[in-house]
Amino acid sequence: MPRDELDVMSEIKRNYILQKIRKDGIRADGRKLDEMRKVVIQTNFIPRASGSAVVTLGRTKVVCGIKIEAGEPFPDTPNQGVLTTNVELLPMAFPTFEAGPPSEDSIEIARVVDRGIRESKMIDLQKLVVEPAKQVWIVFIDIDVIDYDGNLIDACTIAAVSALATAVVPASTIGQKDFPLPITCRPASVTMVKIDNIVVVDPDLEEEQIASARLTVTMAEDGHLKAMQKGEPGFFTFEEIQKAIKTSSDVGNQIRDIYPK
Repeated sequence: MPRDELDVMSEIKRNYILQKIRKDGIRADGRKLDEMRKVVIQTNFIPRASGSAVVTLGRTKVVCGIKIEAGEPFPDTPNQGVLTTNVELLPMAFPTFEAGPPSEDSIEIARVVDRGIRESKMIDLQKLVVEPAKQVWIVFIDIDVIDYDGNLIDACTIAAVSALATAVVPASTIGQKDFPLPITCRPASVTMVKIDNIVVVDPDLEEEQIASARLTVTMAEDGHLKAMQKGEPGFFTFEEIQKAIKTSSDVGNQIRDIYPK
């Protein structure tokens, strides 16, 4: 995530965060090491979208809109619908976000969100075929970050999954009956960062700024690992990765409890 003169915290603040974690095992905002910030999900936020959701994770806020339209399948997957994910970091969300082509951060977030949904097979793409090799339903996931205070990957994943879970395929546009998007599961991503050899869940902005490494683990409801993404220059030991996977399973179940049914 962005690191420059606009978002470098003071040494006093940095030392305070580290002292709290080292001494008390409590974070600066009072959370436990494996505790997420409050999550609020509002679905059907955009009336003209096929599905939508606004998610707040602490003070991070994102909005996701789903657009579904008929189109041609990819040549190598003629019997499957198409899924595409885009993330935009709006300039109003943070001082260093700029208008223009997608940044490296937005591309990475989109890929991690897309991979978690795709690898968990959340959507049964075979049920999105209108006519094999000729016409399928294309699902566009568009996510806008409107306020950034850390952990965009999980906020965007929660928004995308929530929006997809409530989406309706507009089959009436081709003379058929509308139907709910064929959902098979609800994946959950859990992002952790390493601060002074201590791993914490759902980092806020200040924790991201002092973290040496980031790890995102996405799991499906069956408890199987579906995707993993490492970020930042630091490293995780084998034992830390094992613990992170277990933590992801536990915290992921908490996230699924608040997903729209």
